[in-house]
Amino acid sequence: MPTSPEGTIAATQIWKRFRADPTRQSFRAKAGHLKRVATGKGRRGWRWALRDVDFVVEPGESVGLVGINGSGKSTLLKILARVMYPYAGRFDVAGRVGALIEVRAGIHPELTGRENILLYGTLLGLPRRDVASRFDEIVDFAQLEEAVDRQVKFYSSGMQMRLGFGVAAFLEPQVLLVDEVLAVGDTAFQQRCIDRMRAMLADGTTLVFVSHDLAAVEGISERVVWLHEGQVEGDGPAREVLGAYRGALEHVAAITPTSTGPVQVVKAQVVGPDGDAVRTQGPVEVVLALRATQRFAGRVCIGFSEGPASPIVLLRRDMHLSDDEVTARCLIERLPLPRGRYFLWLGVFQAKGELLPWQPAASFDVIGPDLDAGPAGIARLSPVHVASHWDVGRT
Repeated sequence: MPTSPEGTIAATQIWKRFRADPTRQSFRAKAGHLKRVATGKGRRGWRWALRDVDFVVEPGESVGLVGINGSGKSTLLKILARVMYPYAGRFDVAGRVGALIEVRAGIHPELTGRENILLYGTLLGLPRRDVASRFDEIVDFAQLEEAVDRQVKFYSSGMQMRLGFGVAAFLEPQVLLVDEVLAVGDTAFQQRCIDRMRAMLADGTTLVFVSHDLAAVEGISERVVWLHEGQVEGDGPAREVLGAYRGALEHVAAITPTSTGPVQVVKAQVVGPDGDAVRTQGPVEVVLALRATQRFAGRVCIGFSEGPASPIVLLRRDMHLSDDEVTARCLIERLPLPRGRYFLWLGVFQAKGELLPWQPAASFDVIGPDLDAGPAGIARLSPVHVASHWDVGRT
């Protein structure tokens, strides 16, 4: 049989299941389980993490894996890294694999940073001289010059992550698997990791990238695979699949005006001028009607989002609320959002805590241009549309 080119990932009909640890059950839960077994209604408690997943990645391709928590992303990545094996199905990963699935992935806490770099390279099958030739580059990238001869168990989580990513990304794997662990690092290091992944892609490395940061996924991935309850819900161009995924997030975050708590939302709307459609760079008005159980002084915060709770735009205003309905209008003269569907998120807060939890309050569509993809998808990293005029001349 012909062998696959290095960097190829092929998974066919992958199934994976887990069973809850019975030792963690309470006495009452055990008694209930015994009763169900006695009546013939008991089950063994298996949960399918992956169900009939087909997943093929060509050499040099960059693929983002998205999905809500528990959808099977990390499980699939661990199978590709051979940390675990499927219950059924076949998979093949051709070439050396660099994996950063957990903060301490591939790192031994009792060894020093230097020893871990040499050990990791040996496990990848690299000659010692090749590892030594890249040693200074790894240490410099991880910013561990002062700690490289210290045992890793004394490293902070961020230091461990930097070391793990450095050895995984600089020892020239044909396949790089990266999970959400980049969230441990600071913003500057996250950007350096993304830049490094882009450089590896330019050199032909295959990348599978798991993250809840949809902007980062869209900026680095040509293709996105969306997992939902262990199954492939979508697979295709990054923008297309992420658009469908954001739409699903909006549906999950169903808009239900609050009827309990210190503050209730009576009405929430996002409208264009004179109630017309909302347009890119056009005026838009947010109309809120709030009622409180008693008199409160609070800070009302509103934000626009494509689905997740992290807003693209955030605005706030201090105001007094009471059991009389209070209407507030917020006018935005030039809306900087491109074409698409968005959510209005709303929360009311005090220094002592929240009066109204941060929640979706309304959805609205924006009519206007798309963001241009640009070279290497750079423009996709920007979620806003800003009008500008250029004047170019010769000196």
